[in-house]
Amino acid sequence: MDPLRVSQLVYLLKDMLEGSELLSDLWVVGEVADATRSRLGHRYFSLRDGDGAIRAVLFRDDMPGAEVPAGERVLAHGRVTLYPQRGELQFVCDFFRPEGVGIEAARLERLRERLEEEGLFEPSRKRALPAYPRRIGVVTSPTGAAIQDVRDVLARRWPLAELVVSPALVQGDQAPASIVAALRTLAGDDALDLALVVRGGGASADLSAFNDESVVRAVFGFPVPVVTGIGHETDTSLADFAADLRAPTPSAAAARATPDAAEVSARFDSLERAMALAARGRIEAAAAHLRNLTAGLRHAAPSPARAAERVESLGARMGGILTARLAAERANLDRTGAQIAALNPATTLARGYAIVERLGRRRRVVRRVKDVKAGNRIAVSVGDGAFWAEVN
Repeated sequence: MDPLRVSQLVYLLKDMLEGSELLSDLWVVGEVADATRSRLGHRYFSLRDGDGAIRAVLFRDDMPGAEVPAGERVLAHGRVTLYPQRGELQFVCDFFRPEGVGIEAARLERLRERLEEEGLFEPSRKRALPAYPRRIGVVTSPTGAAIQDVRDVLARRWPLAELVVSPALVQGDQAPASIVAALRTLAGDDALDLALVVRGGGASADLSAFNDESVVRAVFGFPVPVVTGIGHETDTSLADFAADLRAPTPSAAAARATPDAAEVSARFDSLERAMALAARGRIEAAAAHLRNLTAGLRHAAPSPARAAERVESLGARMGGILTARLAAERANLDRTGAQIAALNPATTLARGYAIVERLGRRRRVVRRVKDVKAGNRIAVSVGDGAFWAEVN
């Protein structure tokens, strides 16, 4: 085997450390020493106990604002790596709590912070519950008291809803996978309006299944709103934070997820009365308006006698106007007739005048002496007839 360069050895060790499943997700207990902060905001320190020490770093983006408590023992989570430039082992910390908190509490707190950073608990993403759910899914133990509490509340408050139970283990090591499977089964029901995830009270360890990351993500990703009712009023799980609504108990979850049928009935009765009163008021207002219009029409309409007088007066005026116009037209016609009569040639001839026309292929009126010659035949029209003559 050829010799390795130092850098090759360092990076080989780095890859081996970072590829270890154990060393990449590690909890370490130790006392904080040599704590400093760089100008970039990274926090450097050592973790020690009586027999050993390791250099550690908490980068600025992890737990921003937190100060590493020098001289105190802490539970720290992180991964082991190698700093190539100095060939030093380094513990990259991303979360810590005082040792007295306990490992389970520290693990739970770290998971809560990580899921919160991802937005799983964001209040703005929580969905409103349906006002009148018709099909409700329930994830719980089929033999526990919680399911009976839910049935009793729904029978009393909202018997119209159909209850679909998806059974699950709610305690023990197999409970998280069972709850996730039950939620997955309900998610395939397209008619589902909402889901309840409930469990009766118990010790904190008994409720640990609802703090499991897989359960929290299943609640967060459920296709319809989810209401949780886990344990007693003082118990809070990570599944409660991910749900659309958290109730303190299974009974409270069923109550908050459904309307009260008696209240709904009373509300509908009140609306019916209000609508009847409103309709009656509109009808009465319309009737009054119609009466006012009718009275106004009666007042505005003319009386028959007055209308007859007006018609008669208009007729008399029109008759006078027509008579005067006819008289004027008659007088005009007489003047025109007289003018036409005065221009009539027969009238002129009757006064002793004559019309002389030269005969030929065409008859032409003789107006001047030079219009005729000796030997021309002429026609002479007088008042009572005509005769022929010859010019000589």
